Amino acid sequence: MSVLSTDFWSTLPLATGVQLLARDANGLAAFDKPFGVLSHPNSSQDEPRSLLTCRYDKETQCFSWKAADGSDRQLWLLNRLDSATSGVILTAASEKLAIAIREHYLKKQVTKIYQALVFGKPHKDSESWYDQLAVKNIRGQLRTSLIGNVPAETRYRLIKHTQRNFSTSLIRLEPLTGRSHQLRVQCAKRHSPIIGDQTYGDFARNRSFAKATKNKRLFLHSLETSFTYEFAGRTCAFKATAPLPADFTATY
Repeated sequence: MSVLSTDFWSTLPLATGVQLLARDANGLAAFDKPFGVLSHPNSSQDEPRSLLTCRYDKETQCFSWKAADGSDRQLWLLNRLDSATSGVILTAASEKLAIAIREHYLKKQVTKIYQALVFGKPHKDSESWYDQLAVKNIRGQLRTSLIGNVPAETRYRLIKHTQRNFSTSLIRLEPLTGRSHQLRVQCAKRHSPIIGDQTYGDFARNRSFAKATKNKRLFLHSLETSFTYEFAGRTCAFKATAPLPADFTATY
């Protein structure tokens, strides 16, 4: 049986809330990852709350499990989202395809669109952000600061500002570079911290917001990923969109 069959995709050991968004004939697929779900397990104890609830090999970046008929099945992870970030995440059903797509990512030919809910109202309706960041591993945790020599660029646009119990803005972010925590740090620098950001955000306002709304999530969502890639002698276009969660547009 081909791994690209309908049965393969319909019987994946997906975590609760994970939804298949799109797939193509080559085996490239996109899923909508909910807030709180890990992109992959860091140990066997994490498997129940990971994108796929099965074994994961960090070296090959591949999930593996047994099908109902006893056959071995695999799915390769192509990108990652922090557990606190929701939205589009990509996989490949073959190692050959995974290698091709990862090389495509390295060439920076992938368009990624995020939306975020931030505190306050940005000073401008749209602009390009340029920063020099430093990314460090501190006791096993990645931390990004604004004093460094790693370039980070993002296109920003204001979608909507709301002034009720809280002053909040829904914004669109298109990162042109892929630095760890880039969007979170760049928003915080411009006095528009992402709501629920427990590392770079406004801790006092986070507490007030969580108390009033009973919502503690990080309001950062990977909305859309699109690109054109070459595989098996053909040019293929791929696009996946994960619907914006309702809590992003609620009136607070």
